[in-house]
Amino acid sequence: MTGCRFPRAVHLVSLSDMNTLSGKHILLGVTGGIAAYKSAELIRQLRAEGATVRVVMTAGAQQFITPLTLQALSGNPVHTDLLDRSAEAAMGHIALARWADAVLVAPATADFMARLEQGRADDLLCAVTLACEAPVALAPAMNRAMWDNPATQKNVQALQARGMHRFGPALGEQACGEVGPGRMLEPDELVTALASLFETGILSGYRVLVTAGPTREAIDPVRYISNHSSGRMGFAVARAASEAGAEVLLVSGPVSLETPPHVLRINVVSAQDMQDAVLARIGGCDIFIAVAAVADYRPEAVAAQKLKKDAQQVTLTLTRNPDILATVTALANAPFSVGFAAETEQLEMHAQAKRVAKSLDMIAANRVGDGVGFDAEENALQVFWDGGSQLLAQTGKMKLARQLVALVAQRFHGKHKKVIRFNAKDSA
Repeated sequence: MTGCRFPRAVHLVSLSDMNTLSGKHILLGVTGGIAAYKSAELIRQLRAEGATVRVVMTAGAQQFITPLTLQALSGNPVHTDLLDRSAEAAMGHIALARWADAVLVAPATADFMARLEQGRADDLLCAVTLACEAPVALAPAMNRAMWDNPATQKNVQALQARGMHRFGPALGEQACGEVGPGRMLEPDELVTALASLFETGILSGYRVLVTAGPTREAIDPVRYISNHSSGRMGFAVARAASEAGAEVLLVSGPVSLETPPHVLRINVVSAQDMQDAVLARIGGCDIFIAVAAVADYRPEAVAAQKLKKDAQQVTLTLTRNPDILATVTALANAPFSVGFAAETEQLEMHAQAKRVAKSLDMIAANRVGDGVGFDAEENALQVFWDGGSQLLAQTGKMKLARQLVALVAQRFHGKHKKVIRFNAKDSA
C-alpha cells in the first residue's frame, strides 16, 4: 500500500532522539577472565545509553573485579549465587531470565562457553542463560591459542547454531603478551552490537499506525467516562514496530507515558478525536494496529457546567461511539489491520467473533480483570487469524510487543507474498 508520509499536525510530538537501548533491561554476565575489568566501563556506557543493567558474576569473575564495584556502577545488587535463599524464594534465576530484554556475557571465557554448550546449570549465570528466552550474546575473551582450539570453535559454533549471538573476539595484543584473535571487543563496540539486536528491519520501508491508551468521554467540564487502560501495551507495540524499522505514528489517549524513541505521537482525548486523527492519516499507512481501549459509549449530552449533586440519582443517556477499527477496515484501500480484544470470559469465542465481524487480518486477545491486563507490567496474548492462531505466553509487555510485531510482520509479508522467518523467542 502506498501513500504520502504521515502529515504533521500542530499537536504532533517531534521525533525522539533517544537510542535503541533506552529503557531496555540488560543482564550482563561477567565470567572469570582478565577482560572482566572492562565490564565496569561497559556498564557505564550501557547506562549512559538509557539501559537498566543488572549483573550476574561467576566465582571466577569475582577474582578479577569485585561485586561491590559493579553494584555501585549499575545501581543494582550484583547476583552471584545460584542458591541464594532470598532470591530462590522467588525462583531467582527464572526471575532474572524473565526480566532481561537481552543477556550479554562479557567476557565469555572458554570454560563458560563449554559448560553452556553442554547445557549445564551449575552456576547462576549458566542457569539464567539456559532459562532465558530473550536474545543472548557472547563476547569471547581468551588467549589466541584457546580461541583457535578446535574444542572452543566447536562449542562456539554449536551455541550460534542454537541462536546465540557472538560479538568478536577482536585481533590484537593480549594480556599474556601474545598477539592474535581473542581480545574482547571494546565496551563501545559491544554497546553498538547489542543495540543492533533490537533493530530487526522486518518492517523497514513500511508505515505503521498504532492507537493506544483509553479515551475519555466528557460528562461535564470536570467528569468523564473512561477505563483502566494505562497505554503501556500500545506504547510497547509502537516501540517494537519502530525497532523493526517501520515509520510509526502513535495516536494516544490520555496517558502518563513517554513517547517511544523515533515515534511520532498525536495526543487525543475522546473516541471521536481518535477516529478523526486516524482517518486523517490512515491513507499513508501499511499496517494499522488498534491497541487503544476506546470507550464504546459517550454521554448523549455534555453539561456546560459542573453537575451538582442535588439529586440522589442521576440518569445518563449514552450513545454509541464510532467504531474506529470497523471504519478503517471498510475503507477501499484498507491497510493490514490488527485489532485487540480484552475479555473477561470466553476469550477465543469473543475474539474470533470480533475478528470476523470487523474483517480483521489478525486479532490479539487477552484476559483482563483481577490485576490481569490493564495497568499490569506483564501480559499474555492469544493471536488469531483466518485459519490459525498462536499463543504468546505471559511476559513483560515490551517483550510481548516484540513477539507480536514479529508475528504481524510475518502475516503481513505473507499476505503480500513476501516470506520471512519468525520465531517468537528471537523477538523476546
